[in-house]
Amino acid sequence: MSDRPDSPPAETRDLLITSHTPALGSGRALRTYAIARALASHRPLDLLYVRFGADRPDSAFSSIPDIQMHEIRPSRDIGRLLAFMRARFVDRAPSDLARGASEDLRKAARDLASAPRRARVIADGPTVAAALMSLARARPVIYNAHNLESGFRHELDSEDSTALLGRLRRRKLRAFETRVLDRFAECWMVSDADIAGAKALCAHARLRYAPNVIDVAAIVPADAANGAQLPEARAQRAIFVGSFDYEPNRRALRFLIDEVMPLVWASLPEATLAVVGRGLPEPPTSDGRVETLGFVEDIGSAYAEAGCAVVPLLQGGGSPLKLVEALAHRLPVVATSRAVAGLRIRAGGHCLVADGAEAFADAMLQVMRGQAPSSMASRGCRLAQESYSIEALASLLRP
Repeated sequence: MSDRPDSPPAETRDLLITSHTPALGSGRALRTYAIARALASHRPLDLLYVRFGADRPDSAFSSIPDIQMHEIRPSRDIGRLLAFMRARFVDRAPSDLARGASEDLRKAARDLASAPRRARVIADGPTVAAALMSLARARPVIYNAHNLESGFRHELDSEDSTALLGRLRRRKLRAFETRVLDRFAECWMVSDADIAGAKALCAHARLRYAPNVIDVAAIVPADAANGAQLPEARAQRAIFVGSFDYEPNRRALRFLIDEVMPLVWASLPEATLAVVGRGLPEPPTSDGRVETLGFVEDIGSAYAEAGCAVVPLLQGGGSPLKLVEALAHRLPVVATSRAVAGLRIRAGGHCLVADGAEAFADAMLQVMRGQAPSSMASRGCRLAQESYSIEALASLLRP
């Protein structure tokens, strides 16, 4: 018998598979980051990703404890075409999802999933789900949904799409999403509304609530809570943060500038609006009271200069992370009912909820004049800390 001590047992590791280079900059990437952080808080994590959208992972991902990155550089050979054909015509994925189903991703996922002491395997988003339908037949795979896609994608069809074409696209997406819900071992949904929608598609789907969250612990809240007296210029300054590459955010901005702000300015001519985020090639208006800041390195400073945040979404699914971010910064928030639909928010308790230009402008004026409930911002901040933090998500995703 050998006197050499036994080698330590191999670590049990989760595997998260995503279709983009892990780099922050979009709501999609923020959800992937939060899921990775939550998983890594329980056991070591392998992150398999396709090099797409950025050249390398950023430090937010690489600094997660016990994470190991695995990069795929998809080839452009016949295998890519065969993978597309399989996803499109065997697994019947919509064309835009099937295009991301590379053979390189499928093989790398299969090899890593079969590693010794492999624990959970998570497909991040519908493109990865389309690529891993065959793997989900062979072993348990979890689907991390970013939205219930069929619940809102039809709203994003271009204006020149015919009604018939839109209905066909939605029908194909619903059918594919139903197959995903049926085949995957578990599906993580971002909201109660998405859970209800998923049950309507597939009554026996195994669903888990996994909301969109942010790194609340890294945020230093503003001092705009509890009725603090703000300088007039700041009290009358609203901020709208979003990625304007995303059509629902562009439409929300048009609604805000074209319909809401003129009503606000009729009562408060000195009110200003800060627009923060990528995706606007030029300022949306020539009015000097609208400041287009684009991407900012220090988002906290942008929030600290505002007296309220606005989230005027009219379409889209899931739950907007920027709304949670505004709550975590302890700012009074004015949002549409569509914006809060995916969140466990109490209207008037955590933020003001208003629909239509006139009601939205009235709510903004209420906040700018210091007439909103004095403790609303603090309650909203507490909600973000307790329900929409990475720590809260980690608890929900406990193995």
